[in-house]
Parts: sequence; C-alpha cells; structure tokens
Amino acid sequence: MGQGFFQIGVTLCIVIAITPILGRYMARVFLGEKTLLDPVMNPIERTIYILSGTRGKDNMTGWQYAKAVLYSNIIMGVVVFLLICLQKFLPWNPIRLPAPRWDIALHTTISFLTNTDQQHYSGETTLSYFSQTAALAFLMFTSAATGLAVGIAFIRGLSGRQLGNFYVDLTRSITRILLPISIVGAIALLTLGIPQTLDGPLKLTTLEGATQYIARGPVASFEIIKQLGENGGGFFGANSAHPFENPNGISNFIEIIAMLCIPAALIYTYGLFANNTKQAWLLFWMVFAIYAVLIGVTAVGEYQGNPLVDDALGLEQPNLEGKEVRFGWAQTVLWAITTTGTMSGSVNGMLDSLMPPGGFSTLLNLFLQIVWGGQGTGAAYLFIYSILTVFVTGLMVGRTPEFLGRKIEKREIVLASIVLLVHPIAVLIPSAIALAFPNTLAFLIPPPGYTGSPEFHNISRVIYEYASASANNGSGLEGLGDSTLWWNLSTCFSILVGRYIPIIAILLLADSMTHKQPVPETPGTLRTDSTLFTAVTAGVILILGVLTFFPVLALGPIAEGFKLASGN
Repeated sequence: MGQGFFQIGVTLCIVIAITPILGRYMARVFLGEKTLLDPVMNPIERTIYILSGTRGKDNMTGWQYAKAVLYSNIIMGVVVFLLICLQKFLPWNPIRLPAPRWDIALHTTISFLTNTDQQHYSGETTLSYFSQTAALAFLMFTSAATGLAVGIAFIRGLSGRQLGNFYVDLTRSITRILLPISIVGAIALLTLGIPQTLDGPLKLTTLEGATQYIARGPVASFEIIKQLGENGGGFFGANSAHPFENPNGISNFIEIIAMLCIPAALIYTYGLFANNTKQAWLLFWMVFAIYAVLIGVTAVGEYQGNPLVDDALGLEQPNLEGKEVRFGWAQTVLWAITTTGTMSGSVNGMLDSLMPPGGFSTLLNLFLQIVWGGQGTGAAYLFIYSILTVFVTGLMVGRTPEFLGRKIEKREIVLASIVLLVHPIAVLIPSAIALAFPNTLAFLIPPPGYTGSPEFHNISRVIYEYASASANNGSGLEGLGDSTLWWNLSTCFSILVGRYIPIIAILLLADSMTHKQPVPETPGTLRTDSTLFTAVTAGVILILGVLTFFPVLALGPIAEGFKLASGN
C-alpha cells in the first residue's frame, strides 16, 4: 500500500513543479512575446498565414471567433469523414481493411473532431494506418488546439484584452506547444519500446505451431498527442492497457504527465494574463485538492478490494480485476482519475472493474468538468464557476458582482448558466430514453457468468456513456453493445451539444467582458484572490455538480456500493 501511494505522490509533486514553467511559457506564446522557438517557428507561421490569407493582428469579436471555430471544424470534419470512407482505396492499408459502416465513420469523425475520441470500434481491425494518422492524428492536433485557442480567448476576455484571432491561436497552439512537446515525447516513447512503423502485422509461429498475427503501426507518434492533447483515442482496442501503447512504468508515468501538464499549467497562464498569480495558485490548489481527494477515495476502495471475492477466497487483497499487472492497482487508480478529470478518456485498465467508490469518482469528474477539465475549455469552465460564485456571494452580502474589476450583469449570468445547463441536458435526456428501452436501444450486455441483475451498474454504464460523450472525454465503462445505429447517433448528439454550445457561450461571454469598462477597486469590492472566496467557489462547484446529478449517482455507484457492502 505504501509503495502505491508513494508513486501517486511523486507524480503529483512533479505536476506541481511543471505547472509554473509550462504556464509561463504558454503565456509568452499567446501574449506574443519572444520564445526560444521563434527562429524556427516564425518563418513557418508566416508561410501558413500567407497561404491561408490570415493577418495575425486582426482581432475577432466573439461571434467571429465562434464562426471561425465552426467553419474550420465543419471543413475538417467533412475531409476526415471522406478519408475514412475511402480508406480502402488509399495508401498505408497493408491488410486492405474496408471502410467502416457510415454511422461508425460519422461517429468516429465527430468524436475525434471534438476532442472526444469516443470509440465504438477497435482501431487495429477497423482503420488503416492512413486513417489513423492522416485523419485521426490530424484531428488530435487540431481539436486540442481548438480547445486551447478557445480557452486562451476566454482568458483574454476576462482580463480585458481583445479575444485575438482564432487562426493565429490555432496555429500557435500547434506549432509552439503541441508539436514540439509531441516530437520529444514520441522519441521518448519510441526508445521505451512503442513501435513506429508502416509495416503490416508481424506474422509469427507459436510454440504450438499455430500462426499468430501481431498488429503494429505508427503508434508512438499517435500515442503522445493522444495524451498531450487530451484526446484519448487508442490506436489499439485495448488503448493504453496495450503493451504497444504503454509498455512499462516509465511510459505510464510519461503519459500521465502528458495528460496533466497543459490543463494544470493553463491556470497559471491565466494568472499571468490577469496579473494575479495569487488567484491562479488558489484556484490551482482548489482543483488539486478535489483531484487528490478523488484519488484517495478511489485508492481506498481499490486497496480494500471486493468483499465478495475476498470472502470466497478467504483472504484480503486489493481489487485486481481489470488491472494491468505491469501497473498494479495504484497506477490504475491514478490514471482513472486523471483521464476522467483531464477529459483525456484513455485507459490503462478497465474502468468497468473499479469498485463503487471509483465509479463515483470517475462519474463525478465527468459531471464537474473542471478537475482538470478539457483542453483549454476546462479552465474556461473553472472561471465560469468563479463568475457564478461572484454573483451568488454578491447577492448574499449586497455587493455589486465584479470579476477582475468588471461588473457581472444579466448577460454574463445567462451565458454562464447556458454553459452549465447544456451538460445535464445532453446527458440525462438521452440516458433516460436509452434506459427506457434497455433491450432495443441500450443493448446492455451482462457480465460473463453473472447470475444476478446488475441493474445499478447498468445505470452507471449508460449514464457514463453519455456523460463521457457530452464532456468530450470518450472513455467508457463498456458492457454496452455500443456499435449500433442508436448509440452512434445519440452519442453524436451529446458530443456536438456538449462541445459547441458551451464554446459559443464562452466566447460571447468573453466578448461581453472585453467591452466592459473596469471599475476602480473600493473597500466594498469582493476580492476573488482570497482563501475564503476560493473555498466558496469550491462549495458552489460541488453543490451545483453533485445536486444536478445526485439522483443518477444515487441510483448508480452509491446504490451499487450499498448492495456490495450488504454481501449481495
């Protein structure tokens, strides 16, 4: 037990150390200040701007920024959908895989376009190398850069700056942040044994004389942007539990750090934009505390093990079901909370095998979306909660709500409310429909050898699928026959609604804040860089998040935990 918690502690300490370094670098990139990469990247970026007709100094309004996001995403989506549908005729397809069904191709395109990467297929048996790299890996860069650009535009708006230019922010996110780190990370993963080849499957003869084919491909480059960009889609069906995606403890550590580094550092970047690093650190520690508590809750549940299994075997041991022996229970716990907190969605073990405390923690992460949140948009959600906290506390004490010296009025509260209300709508409504028809729509698959009725866990499975889609996370509890027309189209609805409506509202809110005149600070101003305000913000986050989804938490992991504790 001690070793497991020590491994978790070391990883968290490194994340804390990286945060100000990367946060300061990202601030320099998006403030247009000099960086070490300028001699290499400036000519490349100028060429991109010339070819695309972009003028770097042209600032956009909120609507213009939102339209740029939508138009670029539509074009990229159409191109990638066609590439997947035509993969049979395209190169880098050594085993001549045919095109997937249209609904799977549509779901895959929308999923990767929106940084969700929810997969209703198995990568090595469905998509060619060309589809995996030229289509999906391409979207892994652009979708992550889109989210990062939106997050930076929102931070600019809160701090009173112009929103900037989406195409410039998109380009800089890729050339200055995602691509350089991915190159270094891919080389590191390659040296650890992750393959990077265009050769076809390896043909081997087993000891029994049978023939075995081992899938491989350009995995190292795919794997690093999958984690760094909080994409999460696996090159193989087993995702990061596959030894070719995550062969050992060092690769596991690198991939966890890759998931955490950008969303954690972006909070510090906000502090530099707002000239208030004190508030940034307070928000960082608030998120870190929630993150650490959820890790602890899940770790205790996994370490205590399954009482039914322990009673049957006559011993006490951690819950090892669904765990990779290369990583053990502790690293699986850390990964599970990290992947659902950062909206990566990748897995190094079966989330479906977590004990009820783990199911509760992972679902809560998907509901809150701020621990640490999506690429760029996670920071935006965090400040949305801060704005609501300013409004609520202002009503309580009779002060005019202000955030960073700008008044919070009806328009800002309406837009903030839209951001927070979209998620439960996109989760609960389709979940209710699917659960109303468990055999024809949800298509629940009972666990092998299970003789009872896993009704509570099945509720968690369905809710999790839609929460993962709407939160643009992409992970799943499995146990669903999700490669059907219903699941593909209904989750597309949740993905699109959960991605683009909040982005539009966030940008309009940022634009509204940009045009507000700063109000001089007075003794009556409610300070947002205090420990008290941060604690109230944490309370607002937990109250809104838990109360909104408490009924499904009670019917899912909480009820399952009580049932397990009763010995049934």
